[in-house]
Amino acid sequence: MNLIFDVHLDLSMNALEWNRDITLPLEEIRAYEKGKTDMRARGANTVSLDEMRKAGAGLCVATQIAGCMKPAGPVASWETPAQAWGMTQAQRSVYEVLSELGEMAPITNLEQLDAHLAKWADPEAAAARKEPIGYVLSLEGADSMVTVDYLERAYEYGLRALGPAHYGIGRYAFGHDTVGGLPECGKELVRKMDELGIILDVTHLSDDCFFDALDIYGGTVWASHSNCRALVDDPRQFSDEQIKLLIERGAVLGSVFDAWMMKPGWIRGVSTPQSVGVKVEDVLDHVDHICQLAGNASHVGIGSDLDGGFGLEQCPMDLNSIVDLQRLDGLLADRGYSEEEISGFFHGNFLRLLREAWA
Repeated sequence: MNLIFDVHLDLSMNALEWNRDITLPLEEIRAYEKGKTDMRARGANTVSLDEMRKAGAGLCVATQIAGCMKPAGPVASWETPAQAWGMTQAQRSVYEVLSELGEMAPITNLEQLDAHLAKWADPEAAAARKEPIGYVLSLEGADSMVTVDYLERAYEYGLRALGPAHYGIGRYAFGHDTVGGLPECGKELVRKMDELGIILDVTHLSDDCFFDALDIYGGTVWASHSNCRALVDDPRQFSDEQIKLLIERGAVLGSVFDAWMMKPGWIRGVSTPQSVGVKVEDVLDHVDHICQLAGNASHVGIGSDLDGGFGLEQCPMDLNSIVDLQRLDGLLADRGYSEEEISGFFHGNFLRLLREAWA
């Protein structure tokens, strides 16, 4: 079994906005939610801490997410920065309490990273021992930063990566579904991130904000959950020009398993995974494309976004849970990837970036 380092999971959003006990076995969560209709994808979740252990996903980037973007979305949207900050602090508390209970473990520096990786050297044995899931804390969308100075206190409590935008018009950046470059406060935010050593996550940035951010920021960059625009033509994806620039910067892109981002032809509110025929293997078309642009397999990894506001209704038709990501080992081998390259995809490439950021 490969160790999976999944660099985008909205675990605390699931715990609070969906009121899920993410420590339970997956089937117990589904049974509890059966018949609930308050939010789509009830009873169709794919992730829990228990399921992550079964999957060998012993390390993840766990998000905080709460914005003030306009127009407001159905989740993670608040009217004021104070409310958004309050929600991110509640989310942080969830991770901290789960860590006190031995379910999770914060990873903020190389010493903690190396100690955690030693525990997960054999993922099956670690799962049997019920080792905690290690997490690097990230913030998806910067709206909750009441002022740029709040970044310093966030860094002190463990924030190590940040994506300035989510959907819509944000306070510091424009989302991929809007048009515009970084406002002055957004440029100030990115400079402060660079000063503190907070990893820049370029996922969700509008094209203009993307280029502005990379012009300003000199540190470690990744794209936590993004696929290729050349294969699925949507501004949520990255163009070849953007991917080449990320490769030049040494970045890694996390392959995302949101079905509409994997295979063209998805019509929102109409399509199903079965009607489009999207399967787990389809994400490897995006992996192949990035590797061809790079000339190597050093810039690809996993940023699944599973349970990121959707469930089985918007996952590959042959995926039941995060455990199914392990099947990518054989699928990558069938496409000619070496054992070393497969290991890089599952965890090695993003671990290299973390080591560079924290050296």
